[in-house]
Amino acid sequence: MELSGEHRFSAPRERVWSLLLDPTILQQCLPGAEELVEVGPEEYEARMKIGVAAIRGTYQGKVKIQDKDEPNSYRMAVEGKGPAGQISGDALMRLEADGDSTIVHWSGKANVRGTLARVGGRVMQPAAKMIVGQFFNCLEGKTNG
Repeated sequence: MELSGEHRFSAPRERVWSLLLDPTILQQCLPGAEELVEVGPEEYEARMKIGVAAIRGTYQGKVKIQDKDEPNSYRMAVEGKGPAGQISGDALMRLEADGDSTIVHWSGKANVRGTLARVGGRVMQPAAKMIVGQFFNCLEGKTNG
């Protein structure tokens, strides 16, 4: 499954960059995130409650930040597993300054296996887009703080 989009922030690029890489802010803004613990440089263990259609569960996983080019771009690798299957993915975040604003262009691929893939296949993409939207809207609220 491939996803992409963009979100405009009413904040300078350096501010958006620092929010996107702040573990405390990420835990607050990632829908379902219960825990995000740094286990190494640019590497985190995460626990998230995720529900897609009738399939709900708690997933344990890892998040790793790679290929950082501050404040322009970075890649985020994610993997997790839970009662309904496994999820792995890779996303590229690219920040573009636009006057006093910043446009974040994001694109990624997700690989879903197990019951989640079989049962939730048709609803995965809309659910993922909704989660990403909630994440960016929460971050937008943090740009003034």
